[in-house]
Amino acid sequence: MMMDNGNAAAGLQTKLANDRQLIDVAVVFHSGYGHTERQAAAVRQGIEDVDGARALLLTADEASTRWNELNAASAIIFGTPTYVGAASAAFKTFQEASSQEIMSKGYLWRDKIAAGFTNSGSRSGDKLAVLIQLALFAAQHGMHWVSLDLPPANCSSQGSEDDLNRLGFWLGAAAQSNTDEGPQTAPPAADLATARHLGRRVANTALQFAAGRAQARPEPALT
Repeated sequence: MMMDNGNAAAGLQTKLANDRQLIDVAVVFHSGYGHTERQAAAVRQGIEDVDGARALLLTADEASTRWNELNAASAIIFGTPTYVGAASAAFKTFQEASSQEIMSKGYLWRDKIAAGFTNSGSRSGDKLAVLIQLALFAAQHGMHWVSLDLPPANCSSQGSEDDLNRLGFWLGAAAQSNTDEGPQTAPPAADLATARHLGRRVANTALQFAAGRAQARPEPALT
């Protein structure tokens, strides 16, 4: 009996879902006061929203002892607070350790997916400088950087503080936490939803890359 178009489409979607391989997406972050940790947790939620993706949440200290798990991940999302216009010292320690553990051993993160997020007390707070630093760090490892893919919001009379990407960043997810509020109430819900969006986007992109690699023929070895 012939299948109608609706059933055929449903059957194809089921097959694609079954063929999807499970991938790991790591989130490596440092949080000085708990605000960036909430942002990292929202990124993890976004990853876990995607069928076929599994989140691995690690502090920068933990990541420095679990290199094999990072090497096995399909994507790594980096997160740090913005302190004095730069990544935190604790996160920089992790970055510098990766030079010896990853780069010097053959660029083990080459062609992985990468993305980033950051948080500071002011609306701008030189967060763009930190996102650029994270993108350059990923580039030095030969990784593919994934942008936020959200238009800037809250930039018109119709805008709202509840909009995703209310701070207007393109390169990654940014959050703002009032300096007199603890992590129980900051960053606000809009910034956490923006971080969750980034997690979903990276997980979907990593799955697309994994599917493409599975279909691609291996490149011939150089002689």
